[in-house]
Amino acid sequence: MRLTDKVEEAARVLTICNACRYCEGHCAVFQAMELRLEFNADNLDYMANLCHNCGACYHNCQYAPPHEFNLNVPAAMAELRQENYGIFAWPGFMGKLFANNGLWVSLLSILVIAGFFLMTSMKAGENFMLAHENGFYGVLSHNDLAAIFGLVGGFVALALLMSVIKFWKTMQLGNPLALDWGRVLQGVKDALTLKYLDGGNGQGCSYPNETPSMARRWFHQLTFWGFMLCFAATSVGTVMHYGFAMEAPYDFITLPKILGTLGGLGLLIGPAGLLGIKVGATADVKGKSNKGMDVTFLMLLFFTSLSGLVLMFVSKTVYVGPVLSLHLGIVMTLFLSMPYGKFVHGFYRLIALIAFAVEKQRHKPVVGTE
Repeated sequence: MRLTDKVEEAARVLTICNACRYCEGHCAVFQAMELRLEFNADNLDYMANLCHNCGACYHNCQYAPPHEFNLNVPAAMAELRQENYGIFAWPGFMGKLFANNGLWVSLLSILVIAGFFLMTSMKAGENFMLAHENGFYGVLSHNDLAAIFGLVGGFVALALLMSVIKFWKTMQLGNPLALDWGRVLQGVKDALTLKYLDGGNGQGCSYPNETPSMARRWFHQLTFWGFMLCFAATSVGTVMHYGFAMEAPYDFITLPKILGTLGGLGLLIGPAGLLGIKVGATADVKGKSNKGMDVTFLMLLFFTSLSGLVLMFVSKTVYVGPVLSLHLGIVMTLFLSMPYGKFVHGFYRLIALIAFAVEKQRHKPVVGTE
């Protein structure tokens, strides 16, 4: 089993916490901890993904710095998450992309955006800087867009699926069909409601500072549901186009446009709010090896939405070619970075919360017992 500096530090911290238990009401991490006497890489990876990095335990800890015990649970969990994201990546060698994540995603975005400018300008020719009755489909056809993003989307879905399977096996949950689905639904509910961003007392988490606030929970909800509405808009549009011969582009008062606009607004407000909170947050609870991963992910979501909304308003003007190239470049960068960036945390946290719901029902540890 893996034994690294980050695993050893997380085990040291939780061993001391397990003797104290002052924070047992804060979140699922401490309830899962109390079921165990020893900590290994598997159950620490599990608890690291239960942690929402809210900071409540750090600000309430009597052994936090400058105490000689130097306990910092959220930072230890953040460091371990950064490590296990790479461990569970598929294919395995791509896990190295979680190191210096902000740098490579930034460089990738420059290359991909430039590539889309080159491709669309060459393919559209003189139509690149002209207005078109069918909007941006006058620059790139629907079939071209479906082929490009379908191919990349297929690889992204496969990489995410393989990573999720590796994590699921480590959580020792067994056959999903054999699980108590009441426990599964409890885990899903805890994930969707962001239950553990309430600080354990309903006042909110202690982030960006020790004053409890619900702001992070609401901005996170706007981000998640904004993304899901945009995904729904694309799915509905695809079904209308190919299933019912209702070819795009669609008018403003149609289901794809309404879902996409509402989702886009969520993806503007949510990531902007989370970025604002993150900038003002104390560095103590963040961990030191994130290397800009959170920030680049939020920036990609924000600019995907912003460029998409701008494209909607200029789609029948002479600016459609350049704006389409910019938007497609940002979206493609987001796609390519999904299996090797912050996007994966949603899947791992959901599985960890399902494992926690199972352990809570059985009153005994499941993860890390083999």
